[in-house]
Amino acid sequence: MARVVNVHEAKTHLSRILEDVRAGEEVVLAKDGVPYARLMPIAPVGKRRLGFAPGRVTSAFFEPLPDEEIRRWE
Repeated sequence: MARVVNVHEAKTHLSRILEDVRAGEEVVLAKDGVPYARLMPIAPVGKRRLGFAPGRVTSAFFEPLPDEEIRRWE
């Protein structure tokens, strides 16, 4: 269950709340007891590998599409 924090408390203790979220806790921000937003940790992003798609791009890729193909996309 997420901890509910009212906006006034969140403004006063934002740094501490963010550290709690970073540690894995989920916090719901509320105004007058009504939930408005949810703070949750972001999953760490790993290093992205470039060139992972198989195949190669040929010069045909840069040619204009035929009119029939364009009509299908409209």
